[in-house]
Amino acid sequence: MHRYFALLCPSLLLSSCASHTRPGGYYQDDGPSSQAVDVARIPDAVPRDEPLSSRGNKPYAVNGRNYQPLSSARGYHERGVASWYGKKFHGRLTSSGEPYDMHAMTAAHKTLPLPSYVRVRNLENGRSVVVRVNDRGPFLHNRLIDLSYAAAIKLGIAAKGTGIVEIDTVFADDTTVARAPLLLPGIGTAEASVNAPAPPAPRLFLQVGAFTRFENADSLRARLEAAALDQPVAIQTVGSAGSDAESKAVYRVRIGPFHSVVDGDRLTERIAQLGVANAIIVVE
Repeated sequence: MHRYFALLCPSLLLSSCASHTRPGGYYQDDGPSSQAVDVARIPDAVPRDEPLSSRGNKPYAVNGRNYQPLSSARGYHERGVASWYGKKFHGRLTSSGEPYDMHAMTAAHKTLPLPSYVRVRNLENGRSVVVRVNDRGPFLHNRLIDLSYAAAIKLGIAAKGTGIVEIDTVFADDTTVARAPLLLPGIGTAEASVNAPAPPAPRLFLQVGAFTRFENADSLRARLEAAALDQPVAIQTVGSAGSDAESKAVYRVRIGPFHSVVDGDRLTERIAQLGVANAIIVVE
C-alpha cells in the first residue's frame, strides 16, 4: 500500500470495526488518555500562516470513494457529526506526516487543506474551540470531522463519542478568532455558566440522494416508504423548480428528523441493506 494511505486518519482503519464499540464511542483498544492531563489548561490552536503540507493534499480514494482536497479553506462552513480518536493512535504519523498528539488541539477532515484552522462549535451545549486540521478522515459512517481527545473533552463529546457541531475556518488575519467562553464541569465562573445562552436543538436528517429530475427523487422516496423505515421520507426542493428553469432545481430525498446520531447510524445501515449507499447525516 502506498505510504500516503498508511498515514490516513484512524477512521479509515476503524471502518471494519464498527461493531466493536466501547462506552464513549471509541473502538477496540482506542480510548481516553491514560495520563493525568489537565485538559482545561490546554490552549486552543492559534491560527497562523503556514505553507501547505507536502503530504495529504493530493486527490485520493478510500473505500471506493474519491476525495478532492480543497485548494483554499476560505469561506468553508458546515454542520455535521464530530467524532474523536485517542490513545491507540497517539504518536503515529498523521496524513500530513506529523505525529498525532491526542493532547493537542488538532483534527482530521476529508477535504480541508492541510494544515488549516477551524472553529468547532458544539450545537448541543454551545461550547467552542479552535483546532488545527492536520489529518485526513473520518471515513467511518458519515462523520464530518475527527477531533483529538483534548478537543473532544473540551467540547463535551468525549464521553458520548459523537457530537453535533458547526465548523468554520479561521485565519491568522481573522479578527473574529476571539475565543468563546469554554465551560467545563467545575471550570469557569458561575456567572458565565448562568449567562451562557442555550443553543436551539439541532434537527438531524439522513440525506439519501440528490437529483436533478423530480421523477428520480420521487421513485427513491416511494421505495424507502415501502420499506417501512418508521421515519418520514420527504423531498426537499432547492433552487427554482419552474418549467423554464427546471435544470437548476435539485431534489433532495431526506429521512427524518430523528433524535440522535445513533438513530442516524442505524438508518444508514438499514438503507445500505436496501442498496442505497453514501447517505449523509445533515444538520439543520
